[in-house]
Amino acid sequence: MVILLFSLSLHESAHAWMADRLGDPTGRYLGRITLNPLPHIDWIGTVLFPLLGLLTSFGIFFGWAKPVPVNTRKLRDPRWGHVLVAAAGPISNIVAAVAFLIGLRLLVGFFPEELRAGHTVAYPLYLLCVSGLFLNTILAVFNLIPVPPLDGSWVLAGILPNQLGGLFDAIRPYSFMLLLALFWSGIFNIVLDPVLNFVMILAS
Repeated sequence: MVILLFSLSLHESAHAWMADRLGDPTGRYLGRITLNPLPHIDWIGTVLFPLLGLLTSFGIFFGWAKPVPVNTRKLRDPRWGHVLVAAAGPISNIVAAVAFLIGLRLLVGFFPEELRAGHTVAYPLYLLCVSGLFLNTILAVFNLIPVPPLDGSWVLAGILPNQLGGLFDAIRPYSFMLLLALFWSGIFNIVLDPVLNFVMILAS
């Protein structure tokens, strides 16, 4: 839960920070450029849903935070500015995953015997880095899926020609059903598994 709260706060804070840098201070005025999880909490996505996964046999430990509002009309370049704002969230999780990977490799390099014993202060830090690495990787991959309202849909809509980008508006009312289909059909796992396998190789 600690890693999840940090990762979600980092993700939303990155959106707000990038929007502010590009001309829209809405997120900054709302206090969203912060790693404090309280301004980012969505009580269902940040609290209830993860607790169900953590404390029951629900089978999924995942969550989401309250989206940062972005006024694209205030962005200096509304189209490409929105692309950068959307991409900032997943990129922040990738940066966090790399930082946790570096911490993990340092721990393995400096404390190999202690970690094998599993009863020193290095072991909780090891578990923290492992959790941070994999959770941030999953968040980055998930949010880059080009299905509304995920960040990947805004990135792709901004890159595609206007007539193709408008297709996302047509499918937006069905986004929740599309996301459920991705999970139930196993398509998300098909995309995610090779990435996690690669991360496991880097971490080993």
